[in-house]
Amino acid sequence: MERDEIPSWVLALDKETLEFIRKFIISSGSLKGMADEYGVSYPTVRAKLDRIIKKIELHSKEAEVEFVQMIKNLVIDERMSLDVAKLIIEKYKQERDESR
Repeated sequence: MERDEIPSWVLALDKETLEFIRKFIISSGSLKGMADEYGVSYPTVRAKLDRIIKKIELHSKEAEVEFVQMIKNLVIDERMSLDVAKLIIEKYKQERDESR
């Protein structure tokens, strides 16, 4: 498979996330097995999986503006609050629409 054939949602994932997915598949999708593997609780693994799912869903949709996608990823990674992200995206879209 050529690099340009790799889906954008795969390319958007970092190495750690891809390794988590690999281990998840090898464990036949067992969250309990993953919790044991990482030495964390089941809810912790579930929360990580939920964040990965959201990230994949975001990148699977039609192409969005790269900036907006980056802001959404910061929310998913819990590096920015949803309220702040909404304000930034709204302001960005307003300015983009005004410049057209």
